[in-house]
Amino acid sequence: MTILSRPPFARLVARSMQAGMALAAGPATRRAHARLPEYPRRTEALTVPTSYGPARVTVHRPAPGPRPPAVYVNLHGGGFVLGWTEVDDPLCRALAAEAGAVVLNVGYAVAPQHPFPAPARQAHEIVRWAAAHGGEHGWDGSRLAVGGQSAGGALAAAAARLDLEAGESLVGLQVLHYAPLDMTVAAGDKPSVVDRPLLRPWMGEVFNSSYLPDPAERGHRLASPAGPRDTADLTGVAPALVVVAEHDILCEEGRRYARRLDGAGALAALHEVAGRDHGYDVGDDDAARETYRLIASHVVQALPAPG
Repeated sequence: MTILSRPPFARLVARSMQAGMALAAGPATRRAHARLPEYPRRTEALTVPTSYGPARVTVHRPAPGPRPPAVYVNLHGGGFVLGWTEVDDPLCRALAAEAGAVVLNVGYAVAPQHPFPAPARQAHEIVRWAAAHGGEHGWDGSRLAVGGQSAGGALAAAAARLDLEAGESLVGLQVLHYAPLDMTVAAGDKPSVVDRPLLRPWMGEVFNSSYLPDPAERGHRLASPAGPRDTADLTGVAPALVVVAEHDILCEEGRRYARRLDGAGALAALHEVAGRDHGYDVGDDDAARETYRLIASHVVQALPAPG
């Protein structure tokens, strides 16, 4: 542990990272929009009201069809700190086209301004809104998936858990893509098969201490569903596609959570991306195409069109 594990210093670094990202937003957005050019952009902006403030949402539309499409709520990565919505633009375009679904790319509240549990509970509120308001916006809210990359995958798992606990069964599929699912273990203590994995210990300290400044909360069920404290029965939770990267320090907790879901009859599939590290899809177009076609196939299977 270093000084970065102390919340005041972690918050300072997190805000500096946010400022740096804001300065680089223009070029990063142009690069993201240029990726996967075979998938067109059919987008519009929405604002979703939540208890934690309005959430900006980019709506990605598939090609028009004979009936309202399913909806996929996408939650981006960024360590619960960075609002990297536009980085997910190419994958949202790919999912919309390949799954024939409307994809909602959500700009959720981030830490340190909004620490745990705000982002997790806001994600659930957005899922509920998407389910209830499809008729107004041209999608079928009864056919809904929620998924995300990295921190967004953890929030998707939390939203699915809250859906289970509310007894609503709104979520037909959860997609957990290289997600942090055990916050009780420091990043520096998580194993990797490579010498220098992408997620460095200092990053984990900044992200964890910004999002979960109270270490006692890191075992909470909405933060660490693969952790030792969460032993609740998950029977009835939405089926999950769990995607892990072999070289990622988060790989083992993804596998562990997949085993737990399997025991509850809620594992659609565990897919391991061989030879890849955390965030591999951000820079590798071929790998991104392969993974998001796989995700799209699970969305189509889990959310079939009526009739």
